[in-house]
Order: sequence, then C-alpha cells, then structure tokens
Amino acid sequence: MSSSDPSSDIAISVRGVGKSYTIRHNLPRHTTLGEAIVDRIRQPFRRGTSETFWALKDVSFDVKKGEVVGIIGRNGAGKSTLLKILSRITEPTTGQIDLYGRVGSLLEVGTGFHQELTGRENIFLNGAILGMSRAEIKKEFDAIVDFSGVEQFLDTPVKRYSSGMYVRLAFAVAAHLRSEILVVDEVLAVGDAEFQKKCLGKLKEVSTDGRTVLLVSHNLQSLVSLCQTGCVLATGGLLYWGDIEQAAKEYTTLRQRSEPDPFRNGARRRRGSGQYRFSAASFTRECFRSDEAKVLRFEIVRHSGELVRFFIVADLCDDYGNIVFHTDSNMRGVSVPDAPAITGEYVFRSPWLKPGRYSVTLQIGAGALIDEWECACDFEVVAAPFGGGLSAESTKLGTVFADFDLAIELEGNVPTVSTAIEAGKQQPAAK
Repeated sequence: MSSSDPSSDIAISVRGVGKSYTIRHNLPRHTTLGEAIVDRIRQPFRRGTSETFWALKDVSFDVKKGEVVGIIGRNGAGKSTLLKILSRITEPTTGQIDLYGRVGSLLEVGTGFHQELTGRENIFLNGAILGMSRAEIKKEFDAIVDFSGVEQFLDTPVKRYSSGMYVRLAFAVAAHLRSEILVVDEVLAVGDAEFQKKCLGKLKEVSTDGRTVLLVSHNLQSLVSLCQTGCVLATGGLLYWGDIEQAAKEYTTLRQRSEPDPFRNGARRRRGSGQYRFSAASFTRECFRSDEAKVLRFEIVRHSGELVRFFIVADLCDDYGNIVFHTDSNMRGVSVPDAPAITGEYVFRSPWLKPGRYSVTLQIGAGALIDEWECACDFEVVAAPFGGGLSAESTKLGTVFADFDLAIELEGNVPTVSTAIEAGKQQPAAK
C-alpha cells in the first residue's frame, strides 16, 4: 500500500485486489489442554481438510478526491472486507491499493478504540494515529464531545460503554478528525433514529467539504441522496461501478434474482391469524403519472371465526423497500363493517410520487394482526409533464414531489402579477 501524494486527482486506487481465508474442516475440538495432548499422541498424523474461501476477487476501481461512494451488496458480498483493507486493518492477499491521504474509519463496534483507555484518551490516540498534533486534536475536541453526547462518561474506560455510546463517540471521532479519506461501515444501524439522522447530516457536511467518503449501508435511499458513485459487490466480485442511482437499480435487480420478488412470482408472503383475508387487490392501471390519483381496488373475505369490525392499513413502498407513506382507515374514521365479504377502493391522491416502481403492502387488524399481504400488487410511475420542466438534479432530490401552490406578486412601477403553480401548470393572471 502507498500513501504518497500524486499529482492526479485520485484519492484511492484499487488494482486486482483479492482476499482469501483458509477454512479448516474435520478438526477435533478440545475443551482442555490435556485432551489435545492425548489426541495428538493417539493420532499424530491426523490432519483436517481445508479449503480456500475468497472474500474478495480481482476488484479494481479508482476513487477521485472529494468523491462520495456508496458500497452496496448483500451480506457476505465482501463489503466489510474491502473497508478493512482500505483502513489497513488487514492486508490483501493479491493486488495493490494506493491511498493518497490519511484514512479515518468507522467499522464494526470494537474496531479502532483501545478498550482499557477512556473516551478522552481514545480521542487523542486516534488523532495521533492520523498524524495530527495535540493542538489540532484539541481544536476539534469540544465538537467531538458535543456531537457524541458522552461528556458525562468521557473519563470512563470505553469497555464500560454501551454499544450506542461507543458508536456515537466512534462516529464523532471519525467524522471530526481531519482525515482526507473517511470510511464508514453499516455501524450507524446501532444508534437510535435521532442519532442516525444526526450522522447522515454530518456525512452530508463532510461530503461537501471536499473529503473522500466511502459508505456502506443497506439503506439505498440514504445512499442515493448522499453519494454520486455506487459500487455493487456480489460474492466478492465487482458487479457494477458508476452512477449511484443505476447502482441501486443493479442491486435491486440482483436481489430480485436471488430472492424472487413475492408479487412477481405469486408466492406472496402472508402473516396473521387468517380470520379475514385479502382475496384480491390490484391497481386500476399498470402505469400512472406523478400527479395522477392512484386507485387500488381490493376484496376481503372471512375465512374463519366470528364476524368482527376491523381496520385496514396500506403501506406504499418504493422499489428499494422503503415505506414512502402509510395509511390507516382509522385516520379517516372508517370502521369496516362486520360482514362476510367486503369490496373496497383506495384512492391515493398525494403526495406526487417520483418516477419508478412501487408496491403496496396491505394489512387487516383488530387489536391483533389478522392478515398482512406483503407486496400485494405494484405499479409504475412516470414523470408528469411539468410546465417549466425539471432538471435531472431536481428529480433526485427528496422522496416525493409536493403538490403545492405558489403566488408571486410584483409591485412598484411593474403591474402586479399573481402566478399560481398547481398540478405542474402555470396560470398567470394580471391584477
């Protein structure tokens, strides 16, 4: 590995990198030293079988300075192994990695901190490892402590920290100490929702500060909003490198091939007591515009037990599995009558959905789950013909489009004009 500064704009260069491990089989497991000695005397020439497992195979790519890269892949794809190699925790078996700058990393809990040292001591230790002076570390010290929220326990050995405290301090150290390259694994899932939101905000700040960031996450929506480039790993190999949105689509396709999408293969997953069941559900069309109402029709039948009054839930999910919005019949004060068979209709008017594929998960409840129909049906959304047109960047921002009105008034020597923008159309009216 090299860390000299080149004249080019490359921050990380990976060439033909592979990492293998030896897995041994059929070796006896001894509980005491005596058992091990006796077994070796009785069978001195016995050897277990072994095989070589490649966690990474022939991976090559370049990361530019200031680039934010999202690394995507199923469990076992090689994501964490790659980050450990980039963080110099382990060496590659084959290939070469050139790092042009100091690397700060936040991997799994337990990596990077000395368990016997206090939180305060670990902050200074990590800064020293990065080559920072004590004065430089002190400059960032208060920000680290404030972000982590562990001020009360700063002089306690980190081995006594909870996993949440440990992660908060570890992330604060990695994000605030001045490394040119920041490597972050899916460790943010350990924190609570508020801390995850705080971390994502800090990552956005870091990404606009010219630092190079490599981020592993299973939250595709967060990756698409944070990153410009996506890296998809599959069984240790590089499947795709390029635009983050295309990378997310490649991963979704890969996931659907390995775990067939339930609504596309008829094997829809069902949970609940089954007293009532959705017997049919479909949207009135296969494709809708962003600004159009989406109409879902469904049927419910009673299979067993007494007639009861229940409520209905519909969750609309994007192609990454994220819930875009949630509806509950109780929100409208609708109580479903206790009948043996029911036909109903949902009309989803807003917010406007962004172009893409969506599915709906339906539930019946009455104090307990009666039926859940995951990915009951799906539909496609295409962009509405907005009056002023939208830039490619605008279609990437946010989760949905807002249905809004905008009024503009011009005063002074210019005639006052009110412009209403509604449903993507401009309607000027002079006053």
